[in-house]
Amino acid sequence: MNKTELISAAAESAGMTKKDAERVINAAIDAVTAALQKGEKVQVSGFGTFEIREREARVGRNPHTKQPIEIPATRAPAFKASKALKDIVAK
Repeated sequence: MNKTELISAAAESAGMTKKDAERVINAAIDAVTAALQKGEKVQVSGFGTFEIREREARVGRNPHTKQPIEIPATRAPAFKASKALKDIVAK
């Protein structure tokens, strides 16, 4: 499912226009993005948790030259599904 299909499904489920559903979904995505940018955790009950994980610097290897390269430390977004979502998917 892509974003357009998500908007259509949300509009149909909520009984609203696609434009209204698109505004709601874009606002939700923007809110999650802003919270993660500040380093905050976003928990959606029954769905999961979005958070930022710190990755330490490490040494990797260039696959073409086999030379070691330094990979800098980064911050990466992560999602952890809730138990309820995992149970629904497992059925």
